[in-house]
Amino acid sequence: MGSFIDKVKASVKSGAEQAATKAQVELDKLSVRRELAAAHEALGTKAFELAEKGELSHPELSDLIQRVRELQAQLAAIGTEPAPEQAPAEPAPAPAEPDAEQQPPAI
Repeated sequence: MGSFIDKVKASVKSGAEQAATKAQVELDKLSVRRELAAAHEALGTKAFELAEKGELSHPELSDLIQRVRELQAQLAAIGTEPAPEQAPAEPAPAPAEPDAEQQPPAI
């Protein structure tokens, strides 16, 4: 009987190790993808800066550069004028502290 339990334990341990290894690989991939996205963002920002200075020009970049300019203008316009049907908003009161009875127990 002990032999059967030992086999089950070994099988479970092997499966857990495989799952842990796969999880680590996926975590590593996610980390590298984030770094790659940050590098792409930095490259795009630098390319836009150079294009704005007239130091970078390419027909394939023209539409992208124009889109960035449009979005920057939209962002700058947001909040500069109140919407016609809205009065300026007053700050909302700070939320009340929840009662100690409503808070989850500390672990």
